[in-house]
This record gives sequence, C-alpha cells and structure tokens, in this order.
Amino acid sequence: MTVVLGVLVGLFLGLPVTVLVVRALVGGSFGLALTTPAVTDALVLSLVTTAISLAVVIAVATPVAHLLARRQFRGKSLVEAIVDLPIVLPPSVAGLALLLTFGRRGLFGDELAAVGISLPFTTAAVIVAQIFVSAPFFIRAARAGFIGVERDFEDAGRVDGANERQIAWSITVPLAGPALAAGIVMTWARALGEFGATIMFAGNVAGRTQTLPLVVYGEFQSGDLESSIAAAAILVVAAFAVLIAVRGLRWGRALDMRSAAGP
Repeated sequence: MTVVLGVLVGLFLGLPVTVLVVRALVGGSFGLALTTPAVTDALVLSLVTTAISLAVVIAVATPVAHLLARRQFRGKSLVEAIVDLPIVLPPSVAGLALLLTFGRRGLFGDELAAVGISLPFTTAAVIVAQIFVSAPFFIRAARAGFIGVERDFEDAGRVDGANERQIAWSITVPLAGPALAAGIVMTWARALGEFGATIMFAGNVAGRTQTLPLVVYGEFQSGDLESSIAAAAILVVAAFAVLIAVRGLRWGRALDMRSAAGP
C-alpha cells in the first residue's frame, strides 16, 4: 500500500512537469523559443539580474549568517524570524511591501528621488525583488554550514597564530563549503523563478523587467501557448538541474564528514 501511495504521489508531482518538457521538445517549441526575441531577451535579463542579486546576497548575507550561527544576543530569535519571513510571505505581498517602502510614494520614495533614484519598474527593481525573496535561503544554508564547523579547528588555527580573517578563509569557509554551495544554488534558483514580487514591484516591461517567469505568464495571456510552454520548460530544466546539484553537494558533504570521522 505504501509503495502504491508513493508511486501515485510521484506521478502526481512529476507527471505534469514531464508532460510540459516533453511537449516543448516534441513540439519543437523549445528550440524555436531560443530564437524568439521575447524569450531570449528575458533569458538574458534573468541570467544577468540573478547573477547580480546572487553576488549581493553572498556579500551581505554571509556575515549575517555567521553572526546568527556563532553569537548569542538579545532578540536573536526575532532577527531569525524576520530573516525567514520572506520565505513564507506570498510573493505578491513581498512585491507590495517593496513598493510601499521604495516606491515613488513609499517610505523612502522622497529620499531616493532626491538623489535621482527611481526603483519601481526598472531593472534595478528586479534585482531588489530577487534579493528580497532569495536571501533567506542562503542565510539559512550558510548558518547551518557554520554551525556544523567544529570550533576546535578554528581554535587550533588561533593557536598557530592565524588571525580571524585567515581562520575564516582557510578553515571556516572551506569546511562549510558544501552548505554554502547548496545555499548559493538554491538562492540562484529562487531568484530565477521569482514572479510575484517582480511583477508587483518591477512590472512586466519587455527588455527591461520581463524575466523568464514573466514571459511564461505574458505569452500565455497573449495566446502564444508554444512560447509560454518553451519558456516554462527552460525554467523546469533549470530547476531540476538545481535540485540535482544540491543533492550532490549534500551527498558530498556527507562523504566528507564520514572521511573526517575516520574508519
């Protein structure tokens, strides 16, 4: 009974996306989409914006993750809850919140306008939306990675005369590497698939804010089902590759831990 139930659940979860990808490949729309300007422009925009947002997340969120992993302070649980909040927020709510904060009539609208910055409905707004929804995934993974690093290794480095920066780069980061890598992959995937916050805060402007998920929606609304299917298939393939990569990284971490533990 359990096996049958497992098969049914697997079919329910896997069959729709399989049908989507097969339809794109068999129907020829997958290859055709790669020569369609709307799809190719959105693909390039998605790759560029996700690369920028990922770089910002790594630079800003890594110290935060290390702080949450290694320090105890008053209000830490509240900070962790705030960090995790974008994960559970509906994407449309996240986009509306960003608009009310950084929009022209938002909380910081006048201050941004005073220095000549207008975020809504720009490519920069796409990046901000991606950072907002994807950063928690990296922070959670990095925090778990840093917690898993034995402090004895870091203490040994201090005894040998290494400073904190050398310890971080030579000991902490390499040992937490698999978790950090998994966090990077998941963060990029979340940014790539972002839809709700982007369309609310950045809009759906072709060539400027129209990322690949927005093309799926836009082409479907306009009646071009084949282009919508092809763009969706690209996202499915990317998501599947991400999941395989994350599982591989976790398996590699398990092997590293087993090797470190010895026979």
